[in-house]
Amino acid sequence: MVDEKHLYDAHNHLPIPTYEEATSSRPASQQSRLGPEEISDDAERQGLLGNDTERQSISRRRNGYQAPSVQSVRSSMDSDDLELPEVTGDAEDTALRRVMEEMEIMDAEAAEDGSARRARMRTRFSKRLSSITTSLSRFQWPNFRIPWPSFSWLTSRIPSLPDQYRPGWSVIARLMGLFVVVSLIYMLFVSEVIPMGNTGFGQPFNPEWVRSFAQGSLDAGRISDNLRHITSYDHVAGSEGSLYLAKWIEGKFVAAQMEKVMHQEFFVYLNYPQPGGRRVAIIDPPDLAWEAKLEEEAAYEHSTPQQQQTPVFHGLSRSGNVTGPLIYANYGSKEDFKRLADSHIDVTGAIVLVRYYGTQSDRGMKVKAAEEAGAAGCLIYSDPQDDGFVKGTPWPNGRWRPSDGVQRGTVALTAWIAGDVLTPGHPSHKFEVPRISKDDNPALVNIPSLPLAWRDAQNLLQVLKGHGEKLPQEWVGGVPDVSEWWSGDKSSPTVHLMNFQDEVEKQGIYNVIGMFEGVEEKAKKIIVGNHRDSWCFGAADPGSGTAVMLEVVNIIGQLHANGWRPLRTIEFASWDAEEYNLIGSTEYVEENMQGLRDDAIAYINVDVGVTGGELFANGSPLFRHAWLRVLDRVADPVKNKTLRSLWDEKGSQIGGLGAGSDYVAFQDMAGCSSIDFGFSGPGYPYHSCYETFEWMSQFGDPGFLYHKTLAEVWVLLILELAQEPILPFNMEDYAKAVTGYIDDLEKYATEKGDYDLDVQPLRQAMDLFAQNAKEFQAWEDDWYGQVYGSGGFESNALLVHRMAHNARMSNFETHLLDLPTSKKDKGPHGIPGREQYKHIIFGPDASGSGYDAAFFPAVRDALDAKDWTLAQTQLQKAADIMSKACDKLLH
Repeated sequence: MVDEKHLYDAHNHLPIPTYEEATSSRPASQQSRLGPEEISDDAERQGLLGNDTERQSISRRRNGYQAPSVQSVRSSMDSDDLELPEVTGDAEDTALRRVMEEMEIMDAEAAEDGSARRARMRTRFSKRLSSITTSLSRFQWPNFRIPWPSFSWLTSRIPSLPDQYRPGWSVIARLMGLFVVVSLIYMLFVSEVIPMGNTGFGQPFNPEWVRSFAQGSLDAGRISDNLRHITSYDHVAGSEGSLYLAKWIEGKFVAAQMEKVMHQEFFVYLNYPQPGGRRVAIIDPPDLAWEAKLEEEAAYEHSTPQQQQTPVFHGLSRSGNVTGPLIYANYGSKEDFKRLADSHIDVTGAIVLVRYYGTQSDRGMKVKAAEEAGAAGCLIYSDPQDDGFVKGTPWPNGRWRPSDGVQRGTVALTAWIAGDVLTPGHPSHKFEVPRISKDDNPALVNIPSLPLAWRDAQNLLQVLKGHGEKLPQEWVGGVPDVSEWWSGDKSSPTVHLMNFQDEVEKQGIYNVIGMFEGVEEKAKKIIVGNHRDSWCFGAADPGSGTAVMLEVVNIIGQLHANGWRPLRTIEFASWDAEEYNLIGSTEYVEENMQGLRDDAIAYINVDVGVTGGELFANGSPLFRHAWLRVLDRVADPVKNKTLRSLWDEKGSQIGGLGAGSDYVAFQDMAGCSSIDFGFSGPGYPYHSCYETFEWMSQFGDPGFLYHKTLAEVWVLLILELAQEPILPFNMEDYAKAVTGYIDDLEKYATEKGDYDLDVQPLRQAMDLFAQNAKEFQAWEDDWYGQVYGSGGFESNALLVHRMAHNARMSNFETHLLDLPTSKKDKGPHGIPGREQYKHIIFGPDASGSGYDAAFFPAVRDALDAKDWTLAQTQLQKAADIMSKACDKLLH
């Protein structure tokens, strides 16, 4: 095995302090190895940040290194000085608190809605009660001293009591008054006029005011500053750039005064390119000899040491050194390779050239299709017809990919295994964790691959003329100066593909976790996540999402500092190694699986936050109600309409979840209802080093208007789930959506040639679902009628029922998992062949693009294999699980 310190490190690449230097002022030689998890609190902030003294002095260390700050990169991208942001001072907190208190007073006087009046009534009642108690305790009753009766026969037998200790009428009267007050309070509690258990309604913050404050306090300038800092250096997963960014994000979490801030360390399989270890060249015939440049030009004309560019490579690709005839295979789908075979073009031993996007959007599945067709290696290039000058003006004058722009990315087969490919089903701790082999691993391809710019692909396409067959128009791309497009064959020029890399089986990665704890149900959590690792500078993917999430954290931190508390815990997460195979988030879920299944209410994910102005959302149907409520409150910054009106005008719907981002483990493994959203645009230099702050500020989102709008949507959705007494999920919406999924499945079966697939069991389960969902939702109407009909008071009995009602909603997705029903039940469970995925309704599509959603994935997999018996068995299992989940809604 190769040395675990890969060559992509600070000595050869990025002047970022080592982990030990980053966490202590002591020399590295005095540091001990950190454990897998450290928690920061008020007494000790030793995680990735170090203590307060270290944060103040980090820029003055003798090693001369200074960490980047928002301030230092705001004025110039060529600054060498990098320092941590300062935590908000007491003076700023005091001023902010004063403003919020003034706003609350104005709101209390102006808002005459029922909830505000009820809040004032409760406050005045409490003050009046306190006043009465105080008055009684201070009232000077007349001090009549009554002589005690004399019982000589008794006093002769007991000690006498001195006069100063004998109670007078004043003491007796006070005791009687106190007894009356205590009795009155007791009667009020017993009669449930005053609820004892509900901490939510007793808070001084009107939920509507909280939403208004959150929307009004968001700042596009702060988001812009966040993104400028994030994109000031590259931060590939597991690198010291990613570690430094984790430390900076942890500082933001600490500044927001979260109750808990911690980090998690996992040790996972990653790969990094070796210097001089990659080559693509035409080696025969000699007169056509040529070698690809591979690397992009410098994204910055005058780059700083922090702006080094990530080499061009594929994450989790195979090492290899192969040669073979060149053959072009369009988009690299199974259908494309079948067409070549039907034309008697043999790709065995060939170097296959395919283009990104098209009929197969998953780059890993392109390489897998080439491997299954017998190819020795695979090259994937970016065609200008898909994301270059054919679409519009390329960078630096426009938003599209330039001629040398390369799309890096993973070629892992996420539809089969997500997370660390060596430890599926287990968190990847350094020791005592069973690891499977990387060889013949179902998540890894077995032939080498590299990405190319169309500048390099042009030479390869030109030499294919006259070899194989001339191609139809749908196979023709937009690369200029290719006079004729040919497939190539065994007689094509010979290409050399070399891809040597460091393959590290236990590379350290870091998640950063912070939480605002709930006051009513601390264990129940809304988890909010975004990954921070990128293939280069990552302005869009994922920097735009990271920059917005930090602003959301800031706003909730302001509310929290001034007394507001959520009913349920809000947990924020910055994931590492998402780009390789959703690794950081999946390892987190695997480590906390049972707790998430029991207590996770929802997972909210934003990945690529903004590349344009078109809103999209994919997720569980449970979110529809809350999602539309949020869109009603937010205006499009350009179109002068609410997002809800634009959403309805386009007929938009919340789509299904495939395997495109960090929601996968939450939705498909833990059964935690998940949603992913953002603003998309027409195209951008995806996964290239041209994805810079300048690209975003000029073309992606000038003025950061949609970044701010995304922050509004994000924070309001969090508040919907965190502070509303009843979770804003809607089971009837879920039932309607599942009806459509069943229709799609029946249609899919027909297309596959199985006209006998009986979907009636699913429809029967669906009828039960619709009936129970209607009855379940009706209880909410009763609750609102009783609580708000009685002036906003919730009895203790209603409180218990409400919390149970919420629990049934949040557990519904968990009940849709294919899990053992007893200790004796040994399975199998999950999708056959992909057992990591347990959800009966949602899962990644293994037959098409792994990024897309497949509804009832176990049934679809069997249909793809034309195993009709297995398809019917899986359908019946799904129907049984769904029926039991529906029963648990009411019982």
